[in-house]
Amino acid sequence: MINGDGSLLGGRLAAARDRAFTGRAAELELFRTALAGGPHAPAVLFLHGPGGIGKSMLLSRYAKEARDAGRTVIEVDGRTMSATPDGFEEAVRQGPAVPEAAGTPGAPREPRTAACAGAVLLVDTFERCRRLEGWLRDRFLPRLPLGSLVVIAGREAPDPAWSADPGWADLLRVVALDNLRGEDSLAYLRARDVPAHLHDALLGFTGGHPLALSLATAVTLDNEAAPADWSAEPRHPGAASTWSPSRNVIETLLARLVGEVPTPLHRRALEICAHAYCTSEELLRALLGEDAGPMFAWLRGLPFVDSTGLGLFPHDVVRESLQTDLRWRDPEGYAEMHRQLRDHLFDKVKAAPDHAILRSVGMLLSLYRAERHPSGTHTWCVAGMLRDCPYQTDDHGQVLQMTKEAEGPESAELARYWLERQPGAFRVYRSVDTGETVAFSAWLRFTQPPGEDVDPAVTAAWAHARKAGPLRAGEFLSVARFQVCPADHRHTSPPVDHMHWRNLGEIFRADRLAWSFSVTRAAPDHQAEQPGLFALEPLEDTVDIGGHAYALCAHDWRVQPVTSWLETRTRLALSGGRWPQSATGGGATGPGPSDGLLVLERSAFDTAVRDALRALRDSRVLGASPLVRTRLVAGRREGLREVLTGAIEALREERGGEKYHRAVTTTYLGGAPTQEKAAERLGLPFSTYRRHLSGGVERICEALWERELHGFAPR
Repeated sequence: MINGDGSLLGGRLAAARDRAFTGRAAELELFRTALAGGPHAPAVLFLHGPGGIGKSMLLSRYAKEARDAGRTVIEVDGRTMSATPDGFEEAVRQGPAVPEAAGTPGAPREPRTAACAGAVLLVDTFERCRRLEGWLRDRFLPRLPLGSLVVIAGREAPDPAWSADPGWADLLRVVALDNLRGEDSLAYLRARDVPAHLHDALLGFTGGHPLALSLATAVTLDNEAAPADWSAEPRHPGAASTWSPSRNVIETLLARLVGEVPTPLHRRALEICAHAYCTSEELLRALLGEDAGPMFAWLRGLPFVDSTGLGLFPHDVVRESLQTDLRWRDPEGYAEMHRQLRDHLFDKVKAAPDHAILRSVGMLLSLYRAERHPSGTHTWCVAGMLRDCPYQTDDHGQVLQMTKEAEGPESAELARYWLERQPGAFRVYRSVDTGETVAFSAWLRFTQPPGEDVDPAVTAAWAHARKAGPLRAGEFLSVARFQVCPADHRHTSPPVDHMHWRNLGEIFRADRLAWSFSVTRAAPDHQAEQPGLFALEPLEDTVDIGGHAYALCAHDWRVQPVTSWLETRTRLALSGGRWPQSATGGGATGPGPSDGLLVLERSAFDTAVRDALRALRDSRVLGASPLVRTRLVAGRREGLREVLTGAIEALREERGGEKYHRAVTTTYLGGAPTQEKAAERLGLPFSTYRRHLSGGVERICEALWERELHGFAPR
């Protein structure tokens, strides 16, 4: 423990930190009110905000004020304790005073001494032990003596269960920490003696982010005498500076954040770690090969890299600085790394077992977390505190009750209808802490209309598909019909994220999916409240169910397959672009019609293949073939001629295929002017030749149709 004794080095450190502390007036006043006690004073403060926002600094200030007030302070850090009830209690026991409540869990006990009632417990980095939240709320805190004060600080907001419990209404205060206000950031710069002509530029660069402000200030003070770092030096006092973080400043910041990197390979590993949500050795192996093991071990030992069950991740400021530097320094290298990660993570989604879909999809979509979407944000809680579980019959009553609460009795009856017919389409989301079901979703599959116009949303989906692009043989249509989260039904939250990610995972893994639809409550402008990450096209009309308007979003995955969809998103992300507004009024959409593929029925497809075979030697006619705009060819390195000649050559590999290969090759590649001449060259009766030719063409049509339906692996 460091005290304020000026005779010790610790005292001077504490004094310097105290002078540099600025802002947080409201948070300090709240703490002082809680410290003073009283009938309406909170007993628990819950601070939350992103990394580097100043949570630890504020806790240090709280500790100083509590000690100055004569209170005993117990400090617990989630980074250094075991994230278990026993580990938490042991960390509390190591403090200078131990409430009896921190002993073995059991019935409430009286405090051992009166002094225990005055203890202030400060818990930092709570995101590292978030799994304890339910236990802390329901078991540990209620057993503390009256007069105790607890402050919890972490990156994530508290679970809604706190606010749902009326017992905590007067005892808990939740504080979302944001960047410092302009005047507080300015006060910090003045306290650090930063020259006035640089204030505006530094404030603009950091945006009041405490850690960025601290780092940028340190770099500025070190480099203030180096004119090369500024694009223009002011000529007189009060002149505005045009300072911006030049290459030298960025490199200096990275040097402070990261330090010296041994080799280019180490730099590459660090950049991958910064771009991926979490980095495992397996992920590094996909991009670095046999060097993955040593690089993972090196990353693991860096002081600014933390770990979770998913892998390694750098501190937020380090992550953003590395990505900004690479995008500026080597945009092509950044794009290559992004696409390599995308392809690897997409393959992981395709191969993921059912229980790992959410994690795999979240890891893939996190590559696009910096995109600007017109329709909102995500919480990016990839690991989450929820379990994604298949529906069980025991869930029946709760699913119907949740639907009734969130959407009304008519929707509840529709949920009952689909539970009876497609129970396997439903997923429930349970709290890891309590096991309680907090949300559910359903992803319905249809190969043909259900036969009853019971559900207006499903009826509307089928009507649109029949009009815009009917299903072909072997294809199916999906409807994300229910996405119910009563606690946060119309807002972004981890349960809502998880439901959308589950639906995307089903889409990414689906075979022969033609259309996907998503049904959500319509916003006031009649557009679906559809997260930008889905990027589906809102339909113009809504459907009414129980007096509520529901909007449908749709996507024809034959027109734009998943790999093309992801590549379009990649181009936008790499260019800093924004998803365009839809023609129907403002929802986030995917690419426009110019990016769409042509969807042919089987008979039209076979006709186009036959016509293209006859035109194999005529580039002009081939270029006008409708096949050029199908999944078979569009976006591929191979042109239509290469696709057709490859299919002809593949005939040889079929059982008895040599005769078909000879007939097709002689007719379409050998230059025979007529079929009679082709039969003559082959030495076959004309009827036999025609039978071989017809059989070969039929096999080519069948093989290419399968490729058209299933598509190709991403290139």
